[in-house]
Amino acid sequence: MGDCRACGLARGRRNIVFGEGNEAAALMLIGEGPGADEDRLGRPFVGAAGQLLDRILAAVDIRREEVYIANVVKCRPPGNRAPEPAEAAACLPWLFKQVETVWPSIIVLLGASAFKYLIGGKSGITAARGNWLATKSGIAVMPTFHPAALLRNPNWKKPVWEDFQKVKERYDEVKGKI
Repeated sequence: MGDCRACGLARGRRNIVFGEGNEAAALMLIGEGPGADEDRLGRPFVGAAGQLLDRILAAVDIRREEVYIANVVKCRPPGNRAPEPAEAAACLPWLFKQVETVWPSIIVLLGASAFKYLIGGKSGITAARGNWLATKSGIAVMPTFHPAALLRNPNWKKPVWEDFQKVKERYDEVKGKI
């Protein structure tokens, strides 16, 4: 990505937060965009939401090092707002390249923006979460709430726990075939 200036988010960023993890991962997690901590450190999901995500993964016995983590946009939207369509459009080719490179068996879409920009869902994340979807290329996709949303609404922790139980079951099946 070098010094990408494809959209206005570049003006306010400290770091491009491209993604990280196992580039041969069977499981890929895709969020919305970097927050302040991520922008400062240049790593995805390292702030409060990332720490919660780490605990969720640990609770289902998946190590962060096993997965690949990315976001729809690679630069922090001001005030942690949702990415605008033009911003997402500028970054989606990079995200699609990440998916193509990692070629996971499972993708977990964390939150409404990931769901909107990757699936183009007609329903919202609340209706879609917890249901397996599939890409044209056969990748299993599980939409769920973003960890940051759980920090604001603890009532969503149980549904996310149920979603990650499904993810773990499918992940164990996939790992058994590798």
